[in-house]
Amino acid sequence: MTILESLRGPLTGYCYRILGSSSEVDDAVQETMVRALRAIEGYDPDRAGLSTWVHRIATNVCLDMMRSAERRALPWDMGPASSGNTDIGVPLPAARWVEPLADSRLMGTVDPASLAMRHETLRLAFITALQWLPPRQRVVLVLRDVLGFTAAEAADVMETSVAAANSALQRARATLEKHRPHPTDVPELDNVTQRDLLQRYVQAFQTHDVHELVAVLAHDARSGMPPFLWWLDGPAHIAAAMAGSDACAEDRLLLGGSANGCWTLGQYRPDQNGVLMPFALLVLELRDGRISEIATFLGHGDRFGEFGLPELLEP
Repeated sequence: MTILESLRGPLTGYCYRILGSSSEVDDAVQETMVRALRAIEGYDPDRAGLSTWVHRIATNVCLDMMRSAERRALPWDMGPASSGNTDIGVPLPAARWVEPLADSRLMGTVDPASLAMRHETLRLAFITALQWLPPRQRVVLVLRDVLGFTAAEAADVMETSVAAANSALQRARATLEKHRPHPTDVPELDNVTQRDLLQRYVQAFQTHDVHELVAVLAHDARSGMPPFLWWLDGPAHIAAAMAGSDACAEDRLLLGGSANGCWTLGQYRPDQNGVLMPFALLVLELRDGRISEIATFLGHGDRFGEFGLPELLEP
């Protein structure tokens, strides 16, 4: 049904915030649509709005998917920063990491006036903060504080009482406050200053210009590479890692579309024939005109198209 299909975008954002996994979102949304289509003849509009009814189905799908799941995170949420050594260790399973979501998968579902709110509640840091909440607390917080559901609607989605839903919401807010990320600059695709900053970073990266790299980073910038625990804290350590390794000497960066309300860069590395192939997806956060966070997701080359990046780069 067309009316159900119109909810696919909002459901994608909802399920992603609950699951923290872009690779599982399509399965969750598709299963929700299948269950909704099977049950649509029994839907009673006098008992609940269609959106509430469908979000109840999506909630049950997500809760089922999370029954044995571990908390997803980013490197800086899982251990101390590296002391500066280049031994990055061994990769952890994909199920341990929060994954980036291309904004294009939510296209048309958010009013431009709500851009700041979308940016704040889709940031990797916010999605990671949500992971500290038990599943049902995560659900009620997203329903109430992100999607704007009423207490009665949230209770209906969760199939519980209003009092129980409100109690869970209070506990969720208290926990989230302890892990709430710092505010960052809202990315603006036509912002010349932001684009110039990113181009300076690209140039510094590609030329191994350590001085310029430090100049574009915030004083508390951090950089990590999921699926590895290894991460760096501060411009000095990030610059030292660049100066001490030639692993990226021939790599190239290309500005892509937005993800999680943030800027993205595609990192390409030459293969044995010199062809520049997708190597990693970088999601960058900006704060006060500097780059404050760089999450380099290795092994996401097969998803470059989602972020408006080509499958290979001309030398």
